[in-house]
Amino acid sequence: MLECVVNVSQGRDKGVIDEVAASCGDSLLDVHSDFDYDRSVLTLAGPSVTVDVARLARRTLELIDFRRYRGVHPALGALDVVPFVPLGETTFETAVRQRDEFGAWLAEQFGLPVFLYGDETSLPQIRKSAFTTLAPTYGNPRPDPIVGSTCVGARGLLVALNINLACSWERARYVARTLRSGSVRALALLAGDRVQVSMNLIDPLVFTPLMAVASAALMEQVRSVELVGLLPEAVVLGHEAEYEAVGIDPTATIEARLRRKIAHS
Repeated sequence: MLECVVNVSQGRDKGVIDEVAASCGDSLLDVHSDFDYDRSVLTLAGPSVTVDVARLARRTLELIDFRRYRGVHPALGALDVVPFVPLGETTFETAVRQRDEFGAWLAEQFGLPVFLYGDETSLPQIRKSAFTTLAPTYGNPRPDPIVGSTCVGARGLLVALNINLACSWERARYVARTLRSGSVRALALLAGDRVQVSMNLIDPLVFTPLMAVASAALMEQVRSVELVGLLPEAVVLGHEAEYEAVGIDPTATIEARLRRKIAHS
């Protein structure tokens, strides 16, 4: 059982987003789009995820022109990030094998430059060094003129969280620097009228979303919290009321969406 959390560089055209989502078949669990990021995050999981993510990739590359991307979030291509995540008893080696196979298929089918990330190279390292000191793992050595390039990864469970603050961008940068650690990636962004710290919690069972919100609130007033994608159920159990109190839906978990899919199949 694998989860795949695909990031595409389109968050404004609902028609395009809906078409990309429709290509995902029964694997689609969640779609989160952000206008200012010009980005959508599609969460897939289940037994047919490897087939459905290939369909998603094909449709994304047909519909999204990266030359039109205007988002505030860093991005390298139309099909920007494709991480494979092992669930349940599935091994990390299985996710790595699927990453390698999918990356090679993308490069062969579409001529895309593909960067692989995981234990060897992190996604932030690729964003910083792509096409300068770091060459693609597969495919062309330069970005495609229309769709750019793609990062395909294997990783553990991760929670993506945007914390909107009542402060200046300079203060948000301070909050991001303070929160940043080996298990927390944080970036201060101006997203429309929102001053926010965008966070990836790399080890959400140790440093949870509730801890992230509480830590930010010690430094600045928190206006609102946005969950991007889904939560692992283990971080929610026993804390449902606390998640509701900070504006995070405690039912927005990978496991709950999978159970719902199975019940309606």
